[in-house]
Amino acid sequence: MTPGNHGPGPGLWDIHSGRLHRGEDGDQITTTVCAHTDAEPRPPGSVLIGFAGWLLVILAAGLFLVSFTGQYSYIFAARHQSLPAMIESAMFDAGMIIFALLALGLARAGKPARTERALIVACAFGSAAMNYAAADDASPRSVIAYTAAPVFLAIVVDRVIAVIRRHVLADAEPSPWAPLGRLAAGLARLCVIIALYTLRLFLDAANTGRGLRLMVLNAAPVPQARRVRVITPPPQARFQPPNGTTKKAQLLTLYRQHRDYGDRAKVSQVAGELAPKADLQPGTARTYLYAEVDGQPS
Repeated sequence: MTPGNHGPGPGLWDIHSGRLHRGEDGDQITTTVCAHTDAEPRPPGSVLIGFAGWLLVILAAGLFLVSFTGQYSYIFAARHQSLPAMIESAMFDAGMIIFALLALGLARAGKPARTERALIVACAFGSAAMNYAAADDASPRSVIAYTAAPVFLAIVVDRVIAVIRRHVLADAEPSPWAPLGRLAAGLARLCVIIALYTLRLFLDAANTGRGLRLMVLNAAPVPQARRVRVITPPPQARFQPPNGTTKKAQLLTLYRQHRDYGDRAKVSQVAGELAPKADLQPGTARTYLYAEVDGQPS
């Protein structure tokens, strides 16, 4: 397109100057069509999210003061030292702010910040626990008044971080509160099951007890016992004396066949070995063997 008469139209705006250029004959023309700046247009919602971020700063400052005051009253009463009590009172809340800044920086870069967000929740619970220690645990109103500030601040910070990351990447990141919610839902279901079975046990104790017994037995079966083959050794062969002989004769017959026959020092040992075979007591067998060795009639 060349400069000249372009009709009665309003012409094109010069982006830098914001004015219309006119030719010598009064027609509206433009001297350049590529008069754009290098700045990229802001995505929709950026102003609102930025405003929410500044409101978060104001909210965090106020809630930090509220939480700090509750913790300071408890820690100072326990330590009786002003400066250490102030430092310890600001510990969890300051950690929450640090992790929030880290998570916000990662979210603006479009990167996940799951660890930092989980640590924000942990710091919130730590701060709430210290505020709970300062509250009157017998009064629910006192407990809520002392513990609400850090928990609410953690929820707001987590949602701001999640929204910023979704605004950058246009995707959803799971919140660190999700596992806590699943745990609470699981505990609620467990409580309902326990309540129902308790009511059923009250209404029908016999069948409920029998069913619970079968359920436990099926859930924990007894391991199958291994079959071990036991080999029983054959009974020791006993000396079979001739018919009509006495126990003494049986003993002497066995002794005369023994390898230690005639050794007086081993008579006691041999008597203990041969006495059961002749069905005699060891003492009686020892007497017979000594008489045999010494050549004396027994």
